[in-house]
Amino acid sequence: MSKEFEIVREFEVDASPEQVWDAITTGTAGWLWPMEYEPKEGGAAPFGGTVTAWDPPHRLTGRTEDAEGVPQQTFNQLEHVIEPREGGGSWVRYVHSGILVEDWDNQYDGANKHTDFYLHTLRQYLKHFTGRAATFATLDAPAASNAPGGLEVVSRGLGLADDASQGATVRVELPGAGPVDAVLDYRNAYFVGLRTDKAMYRIFGRNHFGAPVGVSVHDFAGDADAGKNEDAWQKWLTGLFA
Repeated sequence: MSKEFEIVREFEVDASPEQVWDAITTGTAGWLWPMEYEPKEGGAAPFGGTVTAWDPPHRLTGRTEDAEGVPQQTFNQLEHVIEPREGGGSWVRYVHSGILVEDWDNQYDGANKHTDFYLHTLRQYLKHFTGRAATFATLDAPAASNAPGGLEVVSRGLGLADDASQGATVRVELPGAGPVDAVLDYRNAYFVGLRTDKAMYRIFGRNHFGAPVGVSVHDFAGDADAGKNEDAWQKWLTGLFA
């Protein structure tokens, strides 16, 4: 049964409104995935949508009546409102709304939890990498990861201790990068975020929502190669779940 949803988040960042605007319009590879907006009202938005508000650097809204490649959803809208904060920085209001057409509770739960992880990654990008070009790679673990404990298999395989807490500096073995010290910038039962001085690694425990574990790499090194990152992680994950 189709049913509407709305996910709202508000937060503050030290970045200027212009930096936030750039991050959500042209810098999305650095924290989400590459997306393009045609810079005008009525212009093209991601997933076959339309820009319904374009007011740099204050308001961006993209609306899609039938999201391309998203069969669980019809209407979808993303709205960002950015205001300067007294004393510097910005206040941001993010609203994701739409209509889910099947498996509503699970789809909404997944979208709600993913929102917190994505917006956390946006804040990490604005704090540590703003303005830097990112090479983006993403892939799914084998189907065997869609099982209880799938996320834990990946995190332990990287050498991440079960008791390592968010904010800690950890020693991990990252595919394609080798043994490195990284900040465990996000961790809960559903997601793991690791950050080095050159990249951010996002691990999605989508096994909780009926899908394989996912991995995204936001690589800011000048010689970054998306294909090499994907190949290294895919080979490693295939072996891990063999």
